[in-house]
Amino acid sequence: MRHGPRGRRMAMLHRSIHLLQPFCSRFRFTEAEKAANGAKAGAATELGNLLIVASIAKALSKPGGIYSLEKDGDSIPLSEDVVLQVLRRGSIDAAKKLDFFRWCSFRPNYKHSAGTYTQMFKAICFSSHPHQNDILELVASMKRDGVVLDSSTLKLILDGFIRSGKFDSALEVLDYVERDMISTSSLSLDVYSPVVVALVRKNQISIALSIFFKLLDSPNENSLVIPDAIACNELLVGLKKAVMKDEFKQVFNKLRETKLYPLDIWGYNICIHTLGCWGDLSTALSLFKEMKEKNGSFSPDLCTYNSLIHVLCLLGKVKDALIVWEELKGSSGHEPDAFTYRILIQGCAKSYRINDAMKIFSEMQYNGIRGETVVYNSLLDGLMKSRKLMEACDLFEKMVDDDGVRASCWTYNILIDGLYKNGREEAAYTMFSDLKRKGNNFVDGVTYSIVILHLCRENKVEEALKLVEEMEARGFMVDLVTVTSLVIAFYRRGQWDWTDRLMKHIRDGNLVPSLLKWRSAMEGSMRSPQSKKRDFTRMFPSVSDVSEILNLSKSSDTKTDGAIHVEDVTDEWSSSPYMDMLANQFTHNSQHSWKSFSLSKGVRVMSKGDDSSFDIDMMNTYLSIFLAKGKLSLACKLFEIFTNMGIDPVSYTYNSIMSSFVKKGYFKEAWGVLQTMGETVNPADIATYNVIIQGLGKMGRADLADAVLDKLMKEGGFLDIVMYNTLINALGKAGRFDEANKLFQQMKMSGINPDVVTYNTLIEVHSKAGRLKDAYKFLKMMLDAGCVPNHVTDTTLDFLEKEIEKVRYKKASIIRSPIDNPS
Repeated sequence: MRHGPRGRRMAMLHRSIHLLQPFCSRFRFTEAEKAANGAKAGAATELGNLLIVASIAKALSKPGGIYSLEKDGDSIPLSEDVVLQVLRRGSIDAAKKLDFFRWCSFRPNYKHSAGTYTQMFKAICFSSHPHQNDILELVASMKRDGVVLDSSTLKLILDGFIRSGKFDSALEVLDYVERDMISTSSLSLDVYSPVVVALVRKNQISIALSIFFKLLDSPNENSLVIPDAIACNELLVGLKKAVMKDEFKQVFNKLRETKLYPLDIWGYNICIHTLGCWGDLSTALSLFKEMKEKNGSFSPDLCTYNSLIHVLCLLGKVKDALIVWEELKGSSGHEPDAFTYRILIQGCAKSYRINDAMKIFSEMQYNGIRGETVVYNSLLDGLMKSRKLMEACDLFEKMVDDDGVRASCWTYNILIDGLYKNGREEAAYTMFSDLKRKGNNFVDGVTYSIVILHLCRENKVEEALKLVEEMEARGFMVDLVTVTSLVIAFYRRGQWDWTDRLMKHIRDGNLVPSLLKWRSAMEGSMRSPQSKKRDFTRMFPSVSDVSEILNLSKSSDTKTDGAIHVEDVTDEWSSSPYMDMLANQFTHNSQHSWKSFSLSKGVRVMSKGDDSSFDIDMMNTYLSIFLAKGKLSLACKLFEIFTNMGIDPVSYTYNSIMSSFVKKGYFKEAWGVLQTMGETVNPADIATYNVIIQGLGKMGRADLADAVLDKLMKEGGFLDIVMYNTLINALGKAGRFDEANKLFQQMKMSGINPDVVTYNTLIEVHSKAGRLKDAYKFLKMMLDAGCVPNHVTDTTLDFLEKEIEKVRYKKASIIRSPIDNPS
């Protein structure tokens, strides 16, 4: 007699077996009787199986698990149906199912089938932590049992590992199957889709690409198998993150060539966003048009509209983005979300459309969407750049006090930099000092870099060096941005030996040796004699026809004005007529360039000492040093050395050299730099146009300057405060005062407050032209606006006062002449 829980469990199993015996061995039926009683026997068998499964499940759920079945296991009648039912039980842990599966494998009268293997794989793969060794053990067991591993089962295994993030395990299982299985010819190629996903997520993009192209290079088009949409999307996203533009376009074009186009709506959105961000707006719009034509599940969704709005803003087409935004709200069937508002606010703030940005922000809050820190930072930056200091301060108070949004280090960096640029140096330094006392949560290395840069511009080098020492003491890295600002200040003051003093405060193990080695190599290259007599080298083509370089000629058969043409909108019932017009415009005119202007301004240092771009960063650093001292010949020599080494210059490099050519009066050579830049760097940025306008103004070509402005606006560009000041100066010196005054009014209407440079320029050009009343009017406007005068203002006012005295003296002479005449 058995006692205890184990005895009771085994007794239950024997009772289940006993119920089956009357139908299995006690009676002998004829064929007719079997047919008559088939249904009853089947029902009894099913009932018996259920009882056996219940008994096994109960035994496995108890402590000891499979050991409860060991002693009397031979008397348990196992069948494929019983095993499958046990493996399908959701109440049994995957590990215990695997123990039962192994136990069944050793029963003499039982052999697992493909179905039981598949069910066991499912149990393991859908568990929270599938184990690679368990899967490999089962695959090896399949090989011993002669069971073929089909494609669907292998794909199930690979998907399970990928879902749990075990990409290495997925790749190892596939490698084992390809190496040790008897035959892989029966495997479908679609099992490689999860492998592509695994490789991409493991950052093995090159291997994933090779597998992808191997699958698509099948000689038989009918047997061509393309990875599924998930794998294609993963691969495209991986290529985008790795900035592998050529490879992305190869994959995209390969998919477009095949009849089995697997991209779903997410694939379309990925391609629209990526190709648009890389400047290929034509293809992005054609994909949008294709989505609309397909309808159904491929209709553009909110993500599609957000991607296109983001692309338009990135390419400087903020005006078009605003129109698309109105279409999104009006007829697309979608409502803007927080991401939509954030994209538009950032685009408007960067392009000096601060009034539009504030309007969108108000609508965002009215619709119940809470502004996050990034949105407030964009608005604060836009207000500071637009010289709206009071509005920025009010917004910051609203952000912190009313809306309860936490300010980040970047928020304070924007405020400090904005205060400096708006002539509030003391307030900026006071805020910086207060934040330092609060701790490192309020300042970072960028904060120190901003203050050090402005101290260097104010010639306070000693204070800047003290901040570098304090920066290191707080644990912040002294990056190349900070070092560049100080080195330029040393060179301007003729204190080149102070570089060694700076190096003592830098603990970065890579930056110091690289700086010293780079400086030594650079100075050695510079010792070679200069063969050119003039202060520049003729590495850039000399251009005589400036208008040809600027591409100001208009084609009669090409629409390049960027305006909205109602006749292009063919479907008045369309949910996005403006987008349709843009897509049609690109379809009919693929040569139209949308890449000639960038919303992002080129910067001197592209990274913080990263080896991949350190050389170009240092080139720009020393280029800035030489150009600051007027050493144009050395700067050009440096440019020549690095371009011969195969290092590609960036926008900042060309803008710096071109600006120096303009200041030296080498206008033809400056246009040669512009032409060379157009061949290597695309698109140009706002700094490029500022230099062009400045050069044309000095050449007395205000007519061409006006044409350049027209070209800029039609290409989706915008005018910043520097551009307005440069144009007002050029037009004023050319005697085109009505246009200059009109530009001044346009500047204020666009949301940009004039700064001290604007007023100084207007006062000066009107004074020198004898328009003293207008000069005095702008002086009064300057004081009423609360704009603080500087030393340039004092010089200008001295000239204005002298001109007023001359007029008064002249009027007095005219009045005295008739009295003094005795006749």
